[in-house]
Amino acid sequence: QVMSLTSRASFPGTARLRSPAEFAPALKGRRLARGALFVLSVAPPQAGQDAPSGDTVTQIAATPQARLGLVIGKRYAPLSVSRNAIKRMIREAFRHKRLALPVGDYVVRLHTRIPSVSLTALKHMTRLEMDGHWLRAARAGRADRSSDSRPRAVDNAVTPDKGAERDGTRV
Repeated sequence: QVMSLTSRASFPGTARLRSPAEFAPALKGRRLARGALFVLSVAPPQAGQDAPSGDTVTQIAATPQARLGLVIGKRYAPLSVSRNAIKRMIREAFRHKRLALPVGDYVVRLHTRIPSVSLTALKHMTRLEMDGHWLRAARAGRADRSSDSRPRAVDNAVTPDKGAERDGTRV
């Protein structure tokens, strides 16, 4: 199967968390990152999400994937223009990184009042922070997969930043 670039970087309805029952486990789950504005939490996918049926379309929709939920409240972003801009930027960042992320339900929550800056500056701040959070989530997923699949090798190499005390020499 050949996928075009637009289909690879999509954000289908199946990649969204919609109901409170879908949000709850992710909000109670592991906190992956906390930045100046946002907290990124993740939970393993729910059992019903990865149960394929006989229909091909349903199987594609039911394949385990990274899913996104947003909690952007009026308390911290009083203007609807700001809330909508933040949500658009988070969705766009997620859309580009979705296939590189480990399977799970991700919730991004605004945890502090947004600064009084221009909308352009707010979008830029949001995108920079979220790109960092998604990168950290992808790295955490790779580390989890590598520790699950094989035992970790012990690094006995002496480098300037670590391990110099191990053998009593200075590097």
